[in-house]
Amino acid sequence: MEKQGCSEMEIVSSESHSFIKLLKVNREHLVTHIRNTQCLLDNLLQNDYFSTEDAEIVCACPTQPDKVRRILDLVQSKGEEVSEFFLYVLQQLADAYVDLRPWLSEIGFSPSPLIQSKAVVNTDPVSRYTQKLRQQLGRDSKFILCYAQKEELLLEQMYTDTVVELVNFNNESLGSLDSLACLLDASTGVLNEEGETIFVFGDAGMGKSMLLQRLQSLWAAGQLDPGIKFFFHFRCRTLSCFKESAALCLQDLLFKHYCYPEQDPGEVFAFLLRFPHAALFTFDGLDELHSDFDLSSEPDTSSPWEPAHPLALLASLLSGKLLKGARKLLTARTGVEVPRHLLWKKVLLRGFSPSHLRAYTGRMFPERATRQRLLDQLEANPNLCSLCAVPLFCWIIFRCFQHFHDAFESSPQLPDLTVTLTDVFLLVTEVHLNRTQPTSLVQQNTRSQTETFRAGRDTLCSLGRVAHRGMEKSLFVFNQDEVQASEVREGDLQLGFLRAVPELDLGGEQESYEFFHLTLQAFFAALFLVVDDKVGTRELLRFFQEWTPPGEAVATSTCYPPFLPIQCLGGHGLHGEDPFKNKDHFHFTNLFLCGLLSKGKQKLLRHLVPAGALRRKRKALWTHLFASLRSHLKNLPRVQSGGFNQVQALPTFIWMLRCIYETQSEKVGQLAARGICANYLKLTFCNACPADCSALSFVLHHFRKRLALDLDNNNLNDFGVRELQPCFSRLTVIRLSVNQITDSGVKVLYEELTKYKILTFLGLGKNKITSEGGKCLALAVKNSKSIFEVGMWGNQIGDEGAKAFAEALRNHPSLTNLSLAFNGISTEGGKSLAWALQQNASLRIFWLTKNELDDEVAESFAEMLKVNQTLKHLWLIQNQITAKGTAQLAEALQKNTGIMEICLNGNLIKPEEAKVFEDEKRIVCF
Repeated sequence: MEKQGCSEMEIVSSESHSFIKLLKVNREHLVTHIRNTQCLLDNLLQNDYFSTEDAEIVCACPTQPDKVRRILDLVQSKGEEVSEFFLYVLQQLADAYVDLRPWLSEIGFSPSPLIQSKAVVNTDPVSRYTQKLRQQLGRDSKFILCYAQKEELLLEQMYTDTVVELVNFNNESLGSLDSLACLLDASTGVLNEEGETIFVFGDAGMGKSMLLQRLQSLWAAGQLDPGIKFFFHFRCRTLSCFKESAALCLQDLLFKHYCYPEQDPGEVFAFLLRFPHAALFTFDGLDELHSDFDLSSEPDTSSPWEPAHPLALLASLLSGKLLKGARKLLTARTGVEVPRHLLWKKVLLRGFSPSHLRAYTGRMFPERATRQRLLDQLEANPNLCSLCAVPLFCWIIFRCFQHFHDAFESSPQLPDLTVTLTDVFLLVTEVHLNRTQPTSLVQQNTRSQTETFRAGRDTLCSLGRVAHRGMEKSLFVFNQDEVQASEVREGDLQLGFLRAVPELDLGGEQESYEFFHLTLQAFFAALFLVVDDKVGTRELLRFFQEWTPPGEAVATSTCYPPFLPIQCLGGHGLHGEDPFKNKDHFHFTNLFLCGLLSKGKQKLLRHLVPAGALRRKRKALWTHLFASLRSHLKNLPRVQSGGFNQVQALPTFIWMLRCIYETQSEKVGQLAARGICANYLKLTFCNACPADCSALSFVLHHFRKRLALDLDNNNLNDFGVRELQPCFSRLTVIRLSVNQITDSGVKVLYEELTKYKILTFLGLGKNKITSEGGKCLALAVKNSKSIFEVGMWGNQIGDEGAKAFAEALRNHPSLTNLSLAFNGISTEGGKSLAWALQQNASLRIFWLTKNELDDEVAESFAEMLKVNQTLKHLWLIQNQITAKGTAQLAEALQKNTGIMEICLNGNLIKPEEAKVFEDEKRIVCF
């Protein structure tokens, strides 16, 4: 009688016993855990160990265990070599025989050279399905999708890294992500061990979809975590296309609507249910998941075989009710929040840094002369550079430059004046409308922008009608009937603004379409509102309802349809709140509306819109814009702090600034500046980008009083600093910590601080400033008689930068607080600072936490304390000072009555050594 199970006594080493005996002793263990017999048969047949008759005998067995028993009987009857090969197949095809991995490891099976020379084919359904997924994702991610449908750009050649940061629950930086593979690394950035979701967010155009495409490409090439056997990618906007009556089980959603297994789908799905951690799901654009379907009326879906609406399946996947343990990666625009208990990591995309922009320029323009011409033009136009920090807008600008380079013999020239986002989208529209013009080697297209738009008016109206109808319902995918109802012709589709949705069939036979990007749909929606003379005032201003603060909701209905409620994910939001709700598509439409109806665009629009309608729309927009500005600025939160009348800007304020900038109206800018009515403007954690600095400067250069400006924890980088230059004549406080600023940005600050010597506070913590930037900034501090606080923590100025600050400290008349914490300062730099303080009577607080200061530095500070009686607080936390250095500091305190504390927590001082200094209360060791 065969015994059940496999006890420790039955484990027989493959090195000391025959393989036949090994199979006999562990027979029932093998019968219990081998579920795939076909793979064994295929390999035994291919290597001529089994005949066709043997295979037929096995296949005639009624049950799977019987088939395994028959295979074992036949293998053992054929001798040691066949038995050894049988074990070799089990070892090589680990995915097919995953339950036998521990057993194979215990018996220590090691095949002979003869057996290793035999070919093993993998016909396992799970492995075959993984291979098919890799092929499909590799094919789908190979090319970058472009506006022009005929163009194909290889992802491998064009993909450029951006600034990607791991952040905590409060969106504070935890450091940069070294590579995309680190997204799945459990050693960095994990916020919640129980969470399963990686949440990637950023503003529109920051490259979220491109990051996912790159991730797909890496997985398809086998360059991601090998433990991930399944990669399922869904775009949330297409999930919204399912009809309200649609009902699918999870298996149908994954197989019929994504990728179908070539064999045994039941076995593949069973493997997925047993090992959900082997799957990675990506959902792109969670904020675009809008539908008329009421998800709250659906029962929770926890059974993988129970049919449900695809949105209900999505909610159950995200909440862990389905496939708990599977890793999920979500993308969404800034402002969307996901319940904390679901999150494993949060990742913020910040766009191109200056170095990334240079790298991208090199990929787009391999020819050196053309590339340098473009870089020179960008250098001469900081405003254009700031737009290029957003990858999508950069790509559009570069494609326009490339078009002019190809179309004209003369050198292509980007605009050298102020460029708005409306200008960029008008330019790309002109370029693609001109693609319909016949060209030849001897005759170039010489149509003006006005002629191009006038000739393409019908096309613009048709596309605009589609875009506007989608905006009204927050929908981004359109079926063929909707496209035809808007009178879009076949030729209009060839322009590339609308493209066929690349996903598999969503339940209908007709093809669906979408705009290339949300911002493009917003532009065409705004263009429709301007160009269609039937649009009335109420319809024109409809999307401005989204500017209304939550407490002042207007009676008219919102533009938003129902959305995936937080309760479906186990969250507990306030009644009526939607944490996923994002208004960017409305805001972009408003922004383009302001740009199109600005004074500078009237020369173009008067050829497209009747003069009377244009005047009416302009008057209605400006009246509403002025009223909204006054109301919003009046209601901003205000507080009295540190002698300042401080105003806390809300996210809507950033969008208002952007809209004001699009108008390029000095009158609107003046009104906004007058409405601020404060001398401290706080814009922290607004995810402001360099282009927002252009908008901020456009308003603040009208501000007549001196001003404090707090821009900590944004994404300004060096381009943003350059755009702030018009403000420095009024700034007394500037906070720019955590903003990706490098030495190049510091040089701009040096020039402005030297020119306007009114700054009292400068914050540049946790940027990317090295010794060169440190020396530059120290020189500005040295020459300033007004500055009293400088925060330079978290940079890398090193000893050279520290020596420059030491020179600035000597006899400085006003500097009171200085932080050089976490800056890589070691012995030489520390000694220089200590010696300089012997000739300083102004500094009161000095932070040198987290450097590399040792006992030599402590000795120098001890000498300083014998001379300097004005320093009150010295922070030397987390350095390399021992009890010896501490003793020298304690001794120096006997001659110093001015200092209040020396903090030495986290140094190389043992608890028993610290007891010696207990009587000196000003020494803090623990």
